[in-house]
Amino acid sequence: MVDMEIKENTKPETGASAGKTPAKAGLNPRQKEKIGDFLCIVPALVLLMVFVYYPIVRLFQISLTDWNLLNETWHFVGLKNWEWLFAGTGAKYLWNSLEVTFLYSLGELTVTIVGGMIFALLFNRMTKSFSVLRAIIFMPKYVAMSSAAVIFLWILNTESGVLNYALSYLGIAPIDWLNQKATALPSVLMLTGWRCIGYGMMIYLAAMAGISKDYYEASALDGADSTQQFFRITLPLLGPTTLFLFVTTFLSSMKVFQSVDILTSGGPNRATEVFVYLIYRYAMVDFRMDRAATAAVMFFLILLVITVATMKISKGKITYDS
Repeated sequence: MVDMEIKENTKPETGASAGKTPAKAGLNPRQKEKIGDFLCIVPALVLLMVFVYYPIVRLFQISLTDWNLLNETWHFVGLKNWEWLFAGTGAKYLWNSLEVTFLYSLGELTVTIVGGMIFALLFNRMTKSFSVLRAIIFMPKYVAMSSAAVIFLWILNTESGVLNYALSYLGIAPIDWLNQKATALPSVLMLTGWRCIGYGMMIYLAAMAGISKDYYEASALDGADSTQQFFRITLPLLGPTTLFLFVTTFLSSMKVFQSVDILTSGGPNRATEVFVYLIYRYAMVDFRMDRAATAAVMFFLILLVITVATMKISKGKITYDS
């Protein structure tokens, strides 16, 4: 009996059961969570690939061709367009547009940051009358740039403009604001300042509301006046807000187009030809898509380098205590 039981227990497996192997362990909960997280960002990655990264790659490919919209065919020409941009006739217009763009950006940064902080200090009162004034100053931000530019075309008109009419009472002769090299860019900045100063004010007001009153009370007990409180407390604690405004305003100002297009069309004598308008001129006026693509790639690299440099320089120099 014992021998029969041993033989039955040691009987080899036959049929389907003979080829079975132990089942593999499934994914643990942590791995499943990672896969689920990745699947959630797949749609965003696809959109980025289609609408951001692929156009950049395609733009660089176009910059290596001689694509002219007036011709039916185009050919690969290597770095010929890059040589033209830096060493050919395009270099003069490249450096001019870069200079104009940086001057415009400097003006918009000054208005948004310095002007916004001044207005924030003036209207940092929680009263009904000050709330109305804050709303009035911020309201231009809601006006479309195209509509605001048309209004400023009338305001800055040489013969019937409101600004020259007001200056006539001070004995100042009419100024051709938009057709003189010395006044064209400042005229564009008038429109920019009118729209942006309220935005900077509201951002700073929100940041000031987050600063604890204990700092001011403690400093007042130590004999600090309002000026010392501003430079020792308010300004340092507004560092992250200032950095945010600097980066976002700088990037948006570098991409200015509508106001320049409507007010001056890059004139007079390219005095207001910012970089984006230079790209537009190459593509839609000269019909040289190859040169427009080259300038666009150059513009992208400039923005990338400046943004990274700004974040690196400011790292460790901004306090987030509030």
